[in-house]
Amino acid sequence: MKVVVDQSRCVGAGQCVLVAPEVFDQREDDGIVVLLEEEPPEDLHGRVREAAQLCPALAIELES
Repeated sequence: MKVVVDQSRCVGAGQCVLVAPEVFDQREDDGIVVLLEEEPPEDLHGRVREAAQLCPALAIELES
């Protein structure tokens, strides 16, 4: 799995960070998503999928 984030779409809701803090973080100044792990280990795939589904701005894409 490869994770791609679109920072221009992010609204800083932080749902991704709550669900998968090993993979996502937020910038201090504006809360925009920061991708920490472009290819997370398999044991995190479920949480990464959940984070993508919860994103209100649809700023997270998952590629196989």
